Amino acid sequence: MDVEFLKSAFEKGHYPPPERPEIAFAGKSNVGKSSLINVLVNKNKLARTSSTPGRTQALNFFNIGTNLCFVDLPGYGFAKVPLSIKATWGKMVETYLKSRENLKAVIVIMDIRRDISVDDINLINWLNEYKKGVIPVLTKVDKLNRKERDTRTRILQGALENMNIDKPILFSAQTREGKDEIWKRIEGILTANERE
Repeated sequence: MDVEFLKSAFEKGHYPPPERPEIAFAGKSNVGKSSLINVLVNKNKLARTSSTPGRTQALNFFNIGTNLCFVDLPGYGFAKVPLSIKATWGKMVETYLKSRENLKAVIVIMDIRRDISVDDINLINWLNEYKKGVIPVLTKVDKLNRKERDTRTRILQGALENMNIDKPILFSAQTREGKDEIWKRIEGILTANERE
């Protein structure tokens, strides 16, 4: 698969032309967003990973093959940045999600070890309201033993079950568990959009 970084954008006028369907990636800072993107495209350093939350500060566009684009959105939550910058990020992301006509779905990434946050719930509700596809993914499943993982999965599925979205996919950047299922969901959404 041919994969390339296309550009970073801070505002609508900087987006690349809407020529390909786009799948965006959203989640709290430090939830494993960049690692997930890198595993999906089999590249170690396509999206920058960092132990410091809040490193992704722009919308980063990546061409995937000849007919798809991934968009890495800035993380929300506990990034150590000034509130004024956080507010700018929020507006930047909302403008993209609301106005980008070729956006087909958002992969909403949550750490299986943490409870669903108000930010996660608000994002999912907002995406449902604007009829954007949601692919929920629980990351870092390799950090738990089997019993802990089953317990956390049950708790988080329960928290998400009334939100009108599919069951979350369990994912590990270490073992690559969940990679194929995420691709299947992406392909299902793209195929459904082609039929419309």
